[in-house]
Amino acid sequence: MVLHLPAAPAAPCVIACHGLGASKDSDKYRLLGADLPEHGLALARFDFRGAGESSGRPEDATVATRLEDLAAVEAWLARHPRLDPDRVGVVGSSMGGFVALHAAARRARPLPVVTWNAPATLRGLLERGAAAGEVGPGLLAELAGGAYIDAPEGVRGLRVIQGGGDDVVPPAHAERIFRAAREPRDLRVIPGADHRFSEMGDRRQALALTREWLLEWLCRRRLEA
Repeated sequence: MVLHLPAAPAAPCVIACHGLGASKDSDKYRLLGADLPEHGLALARFDFRGAGESSGRPEDATVATRLEDLAAVEAWLARHPRLDPDRVGVVGSSMGGFVALHAAARRARPLPVVTWNAPATLRGLLERGAAAGEVGPGLLAELAGGAYIDAPEGVRGLRVIQGGGDDVVPPAHAERIFRAAREPRDLRVIPGADHRFSEMGDRRQALALTREWLLEWLCRRRLEA
């Protein structure tokens, strides 16, 4: 894990969750790590098991194991002397956003969440993975059993950021996630942006929208249970 800290003590912290085939070292998360501390927010980026520098086998990783990894990271951060354990947010891209939604849904106290091009369902991944070996056996078995096949309903404090030109996770997914969420919620579509926000202008727009939402709900206002 890499932790980017602001100068001020007792800072709010944002945890970044990467997607399938990615890692904590994606340019997007490095950009977050450079930007958020300048505005008073810490940024923790980590690798899910089986990805990047983490241990474990990629073929064994599931949504459930990713939720365990995220919970372990949050528990570690809660003990950090420079962080405020009561002010935590999550940003997740693609599968990382799907995991962030499930993590938020199971918490007793809501936390602000930002998703980037997150899927509303993994049914398509199940069908493609079964046909082409795209999905490891652990995740395939989990999805085939119906566990974590769809994004949860009722998440509060959610901003959904979607690329309008995403052909991997089309905008209909963002609309479905937004409709299933509870207030406060927000949906922003970046016209023409692809799944990875490959164009720097699109990426910086996603970053600005992410920062705005997290500052609002971690520094200016608080989400009530």
